[in-house]
Amino acid sequence: MAMVLPGGRQNKEFDQVNYQADNPRPAGDERQPVFLLPNSVAILAMSLLVVHAAYEWALGPLGQRLLVLWFGFIPSRLDHVGLPGGVWAMVWTPFTYALVHASWTHVLLNVAWLLAFATPVARRYGGAKMLVVFFIGSAGGALAFMLVQQGPDIYPLVGASGGISALMGTAMRFVFEPVEVARHEQTGMPVVVGRRLASFSGMLKNSRARAFILFWVGINLAIPVYALFAGPQGMMVAWQAHLGGFAVGLVLPGLFEFKNR
Repeated sequence: MAMVLPGGRQNKEFDQVNYQADNPRPAGDERQPVFLLPNSVAILAMSLLVVHAAYEWALGPLGQRLLVLWFGFIPSRLDHVGLPGGVWAMVWTPFTYALVHASWTHVLLNVAWLLAFATPVARRYGGAKMLVVFFIGSAGGALAFMLVQQGPDIYPLVGASGGISALMGTAMRFVFEPVEVARHEQTGMPVVVGRRLASFSGMLKNSRARAFILFWVGINLAIPVYALFAGPQGMMVAWQAHLGGFAVGLVLPGLFEFKNR
């Protein structure tokens, strides 16, 4: 969660398909490697853990506060030009806030969600595009947070879940689609080429994708309602960043696969 603090390429050896392949392999081959985690996902997850370990164990209270002020996203920064980084920090903090976390519970929960949703995205598009989704989604989450979080008070946004929500949105476009099989043009053998990219309407017609989207959007829209009864502590979860990142993630697969349509 985000918190507020006080492709693969299409293989031309196969019959034409209008979507990208996730690790083509012979149909019926159910063998899987022992470790399914792509290197890019492992590196990103480890980076989040290392940054937080440094935050907890290498920095004192002043250092922790300075780290948040330098790298957390603060919508009201333009009203507080004396903050570390000044106005220029608005250039990097929409991305760097995703690397900073408030507690071990915060970072471990986000790492668990990251492993679940970054893995299928990295396997389909490759590590570089997975990172594009993560960081562009983080920026989209920061923008949504800024649009809703008005006022002069300093509320730093930290946490990876804007980017993770973007990975969720990207995954929703294909993970619930059926596996497609093509025939190798040379051998004639059936080959699993991946899952078709669903259109927005097709995604919403899929009962599993629709249920997940309704769950994720609903639980985040419930947070500000809960805050009406719980007080300020109820707003510590940045639901705006979740929804902003998720929306970005839904759009990006169409850009990645546009030339294959």
